[in-house]
Formats: sequence, structure tokens, C-alpha cells
Amino acid sequence: MNYLAHAYLSFHQPALITGNLIADYVKGRQQLALYSPAIQQGIRIHRAIDTFTDQHPVTSRAKSFFRPACGLYSGVFTDLVYDHFLALDSSRFPGETLYDFATEVYDVINHQEETLPERFLDMFSYMQQYNWLYNYRNDNGMERAFRGVSSRAKGLESSPAVIFAVFLEHYEALRDCYQAFFPALQTHVENLLQTENR
Repeated sequence: MNYLAHAYLSFHQPALITGNLIADYVKGRQQLALYSPAIQQGIRIHRAIDTFTDQHPVTSRAKSFFRPACGLYSGVFTDLVYDHFLALDSSRFPGETLYDFATEVYDVINHQEETLPERFLDMFSYMQQYNWLYNYRNDNGMERAFRGVSSRAKGLESSPAVIFAVFLEHYEALRDCYQAFFPALQTHVENLLQTENR
């Protein structure tokens, strides 16, 4: 999953939000040990989310739309698409609550930035400046996200425009994938947290 989903599945708990967002920038046990047990839990939850997502048959279906255009990167673009439909999900973000939620997440990170990985903070500065979490909801934000992924993807031959066209062409089918998948993911995370917190 991408950043919005990881933040959302932290359930407004600052330490979980932090761990969930920095997980890809924390490598090995020595780096993990630098963080509190609560942030370490967020890192574990991030990795469990990624594993569940990658192994789910609905995600395989969503990736199949992108695979002809971007091969091994199909999963990265599927993650972005899931964030798009989560951002538009009025059952989870009614009214202006997505904007408020994005602000909450940025505040959590800004209050502890001196303890977080430098590479994460470099990325986070762009996330906040361009309000990625909120702008996943619109086409301009998604186009920017697709361009950003494409610029960092080694060996990706298709242009961002071609991959974005795949997103638009299969929009309804991809939304169906999100609707079938995301409730199962949320239940999985809730069960993990319940088990860990006993």
C-alpha cells in the first residue's frame, strides 16, 4: 500500500503513524532498535500490510491491468490507485475530513522529525509541500504521483502518460478491486493489532 493507506491504518495513533510511514527507510535490527516499541510496532504493521497486499488475489487482478505497460512496477502503481480510491471513499473520509487527516499526519511527523531517517524526511518534505495525502483524490495529484514513481523507476520503458492512461481506461475495474480488497485489509490489520496488544 501507499502512504495514505499506511497512515489511515494507523488509526490516529501517532507512534503507529510514524512507524508505518518510515518503515521503508528503516533497515536491519540496529536501525529498528533506535525507535520506541510503539514505533517498532508501526514498522511491523507496515510490513504486514505490504505482505497481505502483495499476496492478495484482488491485488493480482489490479496489477494485471498495469503489467503490460510497466512490468514489475505494476504493484507500485496499484498501491497508488488504492490510495486514490481510499481518498475518495466517503465512508472513510466524509466531507473535508481527508484534508484534516492529512494535516494530522503531517503534524505527527513534524513534531519528531529530529529522530527520523534523513532519507524519509527528504521525501516527506515533498509529501507535505504538495499535500500528497490529500491530492491523491484528484487527477492532477495522481498524475504527479505517477510521474514521480516513473522518474525513480530503473528500466521502466513506458512513459508516465502511457501508464496513467491505463489507470483511466480501467478506472471502474480498479475501483471494484479497491472496494473488494480494502475492507479485508483493514480487518487484517485490526486483528494483528488486537493480537499484539493483548
